[in-house]
Amino acid sequence: MPHGPSHRFPPELPPLPALTRAEGELVDRYLEVLDQLGRINPARTQDTYGGLRAAQRLVVAAAGLRDALATMHERGERQVYAGTLARAMRVLDGERRALRVTLPPAVTN
Repeated sequence: MPHGPSHRFPPELPPLPALTRAEGELVDRYLEVLDQLGRINPARTQDTYGGLRAAQRLVVAAAGLRDALATMHERGERQVYAGTLARAMRVLDGERRALRVTLPPAVTN
């Protein structure tokens, strides 16, 4: 008979696909932009102050995204491997994060 409570761990996430440093930065900055857009989304926000703060952070996040893409281009990384980057974004909860940018389902009476 085991001693103490049974510990259940959440299932392990799949590993991130192999990315260059610049690709990893691109994914991180893109998801950061998504997060800020989700916070600004007027269909999902509760107050203007939170949206204003997110809009201010969006400017910084967009500049980071631009810089990540510029770095890739300068290093000769001209092609974007969409399938690989999409897998990385899924591992990093990109689908849930992207949903915050969309409209919520309509409420029917």
